[in-house]
Amino acid sequence: MEFYSQEERELTAQFLERGYVILTAECRESLDWIRDQIVESAARQLGLAEIGDKAEFLNTVHECVDPTELNALRLSVIKEFNAEPSLRARYFAIARLALQAIVGNELCMQRRINLSIQLPDDESSLLPIHSDVLNGNSPFEVVHWTPFVDVYGTKSMFILPPKPNAEALRRLPEFGDQGSEAFRRAFEDDLVWLEMCYGETLVFNQNLLHGNVVNSEMETRWTTNCRYKGVFTPYADKKLGEYFEPISLRAASKVGLDYRIPSIVNS
Repeated sequence: MEFYSQEERELTAQFLERGYVILTAECRESLDWIRDQIVESAARQLGLAEIGDKAEFLNTVHECVDPTELNALRLSVIKEFNAEPSLRARYFAIARLALQAIVGNELCMQRRINLSIQLPDDESSLLPIHSDVLNGNSPFEVVHWTPFVDVYGTKSMFILPPKPNAEALRRLPEFGDQGSEAFRRAFEDDLVWLEMCYGETLVFNQNLLHGNVVNSEMETRWTTNCRYKGVFTPYADKKLGEYFEPISLRAASKVGLDYRIPSIVNS
């Protein structure tokens, strides 16, 4: 640990102990810019000329859209803001130093930023308890998750910390055909429900069990997520060039990747 700065030691300890870190956005300008893109795109899709307060618009969008129309709205917003050339660089800037401390400084990043919208009492946007690594993700990936409204209670997400997570995975075969909800309830007392304000961002260990339930709060949840991993760490189903793209290769790595041994040496 002598090779880590004090801040890196604290982030590392938190991430390993809790399975996540909640941070103040490192670049508030980038965070606000992304929220502006989301708000403007959503308002345009809904045909709204005036939206007033941005936070209120996002929190109350369920008054303007029916659950049956929600996925079409979400996909349209995703398409529009991912078309912005600076989106991924701005999203990375929100947690640049934390990601470098936790994952490394030679990173690859998901090629598209995902958006989740969860309306109150809507069962169509659920993400039942799961561990991404059990569904084809590399254990070396982390998820960078950002709310664009305050999140709390069932308007947020839950995560199972490392120690109870190990026990839950050990007992997973016991649940057979009982379903994910029965599995979640068995470990309900150990779940950590994340409370975050707009202006904060989250980096979490996607190997841990996590998910959400029906949003029983009176506000809509808007969050984005993106995956990162070290360029030279092992890949699983999501491949480099298909799903991931290098964003911070260092000079020595570029030289090494381009180097070819002269043919005379092999003759």
